[in-house]
Amino acid sequence: MHFVAFVVFSFRIVDVSKGKPKRRRSAPSTSGLSIRRSTDGRSWILVHPRCARDRAEDLDEVRLMIEAGEFDVAVDELRWLLSGCAEFIGAHVLLGELAVAMHDDLTLARGHFGAGYQLGLQTWRRANRPKPLLYSQPANRPFFDAGRGLAWTLEKLGRRDMAEEVLATLLEVDPADPLRVRAMIDEIRAGGAPIVTLQLPRGDADT
Repeated sequence: MHFVAFVVFSFRIVDVSKGKPKRRRSAPSTSGLSIRRSTDGRSWILVHPRCARDRAEDLDEVRLMIEAGEFDVAVDELRWLLSGCAEFIGAHVLLGELAVAMHDDLTLARGHFGAGYQLGLQTWRRANRPKPLLYSQPANRPFFDAGRGLAWTLEKLGRRDMAEEVLATLLEVDPADPLRVRAMIDEIRAGGAPIVTLQLPRGDADT
C-alpha cells in the first residue's frame, strides 16, 4: 500500500550565503495555544502563543535554508526555536519532514508530527470541540500539516487504524474536506493506489 500525505514547501529565492539567520530573542510564552471564533463568526481559529508568532520570520528563514540544501543548519535552528517555544507547531512539522528527507527516520518523524498534532488536538478538545476549524485559515494549517504527516508515518509504520483515526479527526474539524481526507481514508481501507505524494526537499528519501 502506498498511502502518502501531501506536504508543500513554498520558498522564495534569496541569498543564504551568510549562514544562520540573526536570531531574534523573545521571552518564552506564558500562555499556550488557544482557540477563538473567526471575525465573521462562522468558524474557529487556533491562536498560537506569542513566542510562536514572534518566531514566524525565523521559520521563514529556516524554509530558505531547506531550499538551499542546508538541512543540518535548518535542524539546528528548529531545535533552538523549540527550546524557547515548545508549542511551536510549525517547527515540529518541519522537523518531521526533515527527519524523513535526511534519514528516512519514520519514528522521529512520527514524534515531531505527533507533537504538533497533539498540541492542536488538545487545544481543540479543551475548547469543547468547536467546529469548523477550517484549513483555509492560515493559522490552522500547521495543525493540519502535522496531522497529515502523522497519518503518513503511522501508515508507513503499519499503524493503519491510528492513521485513519487521525484523518477522521481532520475531517471532523473541517467537514468541507479541502484536503480530500475522505479519499485518504478510503485508500487506507481499500489499499488502493496513491492519490497524493509527499514532496520533500532535494536529497529526500524514497517514498
